[in-house]
Amino acid sequence: MLVLFETAAGYAIFKLLDEKKLSKTENLYLDFESPESASSIVKLKHFEKFSDTTQALAATAAAVDGKLNKILKKALKKVFKETQDQLLIADAKLGNAIKEKFSVSCISNNNVQELLRCIRSQAESLLSGLPQKEMAAMALGLAHSLSRYKLKFSPDKVDLMIVQAINLLDELDKELNNYIMRCREWYGWHFPELGKILTDNISFVKVIKLIGTRDNAGSTDLSDILPEDIEEKIKEAAELSMGTEISEDDILNIQKLCDQVLEISNYRGQLYEYLKSRMMAIAPNVTVLLGELVGARLISHAGSLLNLAKQPASTVQILGAEKALFRALKAHKDTPKYGLIYSSSLIASASVRNKGKISRSLAAKTSLACRVDALGDSAEPNTELGIGHRAKLESRLRMLEEGNLRKISGTAKAKAKFEKYHVKREVLSYQTGDDIFLQPGDKRKYEEDVKPKIEEISVEEGAESPPKKKKKIKQEIKVEPADDDEAGGADVSMEAGDEQQKRSKKKKKKDKSFGNEGELEQQLEEEPAGAEASPEKKKKKKKKSHSDEM
Repeated sequence: MLVLFETAAGYAIFKLLDEKKLSKTENLYLDFESPESASSIVKLKHFEKFSDTTQALAATAAAVDGKLNKILKKALKKVFKETQDQLLIADAKLGNAIKEKFSVSCISNNNVQELLRCIRSQAESLLSGLPQKEMAAMALGLAHSLSRYKLKFSPDKVDLMIVQAINLLDELDKELNNYIMRCREWYGWHFPELGKILTDNISFVKVIKLIGTRDNAGSTDLSDILPEDIEEKIKEAAELSMGTEISEDDILNIQKLCDQVLEISNYRGQLYEYLKSRMMAIAPNVTVLLGELVGARLISHAGSLLNLAKQPASTVQILGAEKALFRALKAHKDTPKYGLIYSSSLIASASVRNKGKISRSLAAKTSLACRVDALGDSAEPNTELGIGHRAKLESRLRMLEEGNLRKISGTAKAKAKFEKYHVKREVLSYQTGDDIFLQPGDKRKYEEDVKPKIEEISVEEGAESPPKKKKKIKQEIKVEPADDDEAGGADVSMEAGDEQQKRSKKKKKKDKSFGNEGELEQQLEEEPAGAEASPEKKKKKKKKSHSDEM
């Protein structure tokens, strides 16, 4: 059996002298305690040395990826010309590549790992001609080179430039706004009308750079920067300006500030083009869906493209609105519907009621695009997925804006049918022929025939209703003892007379209130005869009996 041992100086191929030792590796380290005992188990058959650090780095990078490089091929060809024994190797993936190339069986297991560990402990004695210092220097150089290589080509660090570029772009925008505000305020003391005429900041700065003071506005040609009508307005406003006079030193400092603004704006344009190219190279599908700036801000907020690909669609939707989310959860209110993706063109073109739906759909498609960009195997940027998803989102937005409902199809590939509902309303016309007219003669006859007389109504009511009984009025008379004087008797007779007057007044009021019903009451009073006496007669008898007693 042959053993492939990888070192920083080159590839070493050993011959295993005692194959039985491979089956029992529990106490194998005891056989490698001394160089003599180690040489009795394995023997160096061939050593392929690296010429320089670059060659060693290329061989190590290929071994890490499980690929067969040229140096290893050359060494194995020399060995396999003599014998076609089995090869013991540490990496199973590299063993498969060697097996496909040379048709040699490769073994990689725990026993092989233990054997290689024992060989590494006695590598200095087994590899003759390589001193310890040289091996240590080559190992240190290879370690540094491999670390730089991994840092340079790491999938986690490729998008580091995007993160730095978008952060710098945001900072440049803030600085530009501050500089331009300072320039407008500073020059506004001298020529305040210019700021109202020119709203574009770059044009404003360029005009200040050219004219200097407002006195030079009439003699300066501004046709390269501004259209003719605006140029005439500026010249007219310069003649009638209400600003204060400033010195030449002030104008020079303002113009230097304008130079800084122009330089920063030019550099910002270059940085934007660089960011656009990097986004198309690293995340093309995300760029097609969201745009360069929004996609770069999402990557920057997540930390890397791989971290963004690990996030679900619900997290991508509200990424950047964490404070609003936790504030809403704490107050038990509605959570935000969108975060950084709110600035994308698709959500900006949607109406207010459809922004939430489009943001949810866009976050789902963006999550898929991030995974394809981060974990895809294609070497060249492919934007087919992003273009297809964007077309679907635009059609969905169009459907939502029109107000149509999607019909659920049987399969995902089948096209949905759109049917518009039309309301059919029947309009009824007024038919004048169906009108009924009443003649005036008929109406008079109806009133004469039907209208009853008041006397008949009163007689019928009197016959039906039972006779009303009048309430008896109790007289409370204070009777004094017989021992009183004659003046007391006179007082009693006076009180009795007053009561009779009150009763007569009450009868007159009742007669007036009843009106026409007085006749009926008289008839009802005459009807009872015989033993039953009227209440008035009973009252008179009571009065007579009372007067007799007195």
